[in-house]
Amino acid sequence: MLLIPGFWLEASSWAPVISALESNGHDVIAVTLPGMASKDEDRAGIGLRDHVDAVVRLIDQVDGPVVLVGHSAGGAVAHASVDERPDRVSRVIYVDALPLGAGECVNADLPEVGGEIPLPEWSLFDPPDLVDLDDEMRAHFRERAIPVPVGAARDLQVLHDVRRHDVPVTVICCEFTSHQLKEWVLQGEPGTAELAAIADVTYVDLATGHWPQFTRPDELSEIVVAAVGVHEGPRD
Repeated sequence: MLLIPGFWLEASSWAPVISALESNGHDVIAVTLPGMASKDEDRAGIGLRDHVDAVVRLIDQVDGPVVLVGHSAGGAVAHASVDERPDRVSRVIYVDALPLGAGECVNADLPEVGGEIPLPEWSLFDPPDLVDLDDEMRAHFRERAIPVPVGAARDLQVLHDVRRHDVPVTVICCEFTSHQLKEWVLQGEPGTAELAAIADVTYVDLATGHWPQFTRPDELSEIVVAAVGVHEGPRD
């Protein structure tokens, strides 16, 4: 199982989930994406495709089927990775994220500073993002936050293999409910076309803000364990 963090985070952000998965007998690799190892790392020229390629290399190094878990922008990386290796991925779990469609970018509006994207001030986030993220959590997050390569946010998604739609998906809905998301899909709202095209989607609600690995780690771990426990192994 490969755990892909969202913006400003690296592998250790998955610590509570790693512990729960490993205690249930799963092999886990938490990913630190290119340019995200430290605040001092050179991020110049790193783009979305570099992040995708890094995950695809990890998939190729693993024997047997792989489960991808992508939080936030990590969901875009997971979706492009399953597009590259649809025969190797048994399930994708999106944590407060959706599969990013071809020609779309993760977020073109995040403010760039000095050629990279630092964690913005909290006032720039929508209130639902920040639910349950108390002052102590915010301080800890900001202390550990690593600036994101600009290309990871603004590069356009490239997809080419429709077999990605055959790979089962679990969407963990945090700042929006599963009912809301299903309605958006039915109405064809922007950003939902890829999800609508996927043949097997399971929706799970986890009412909290955008970072459940910080605000509701135990519940998030239980949901991921349950999803993998039910769906682990190769597809028919």
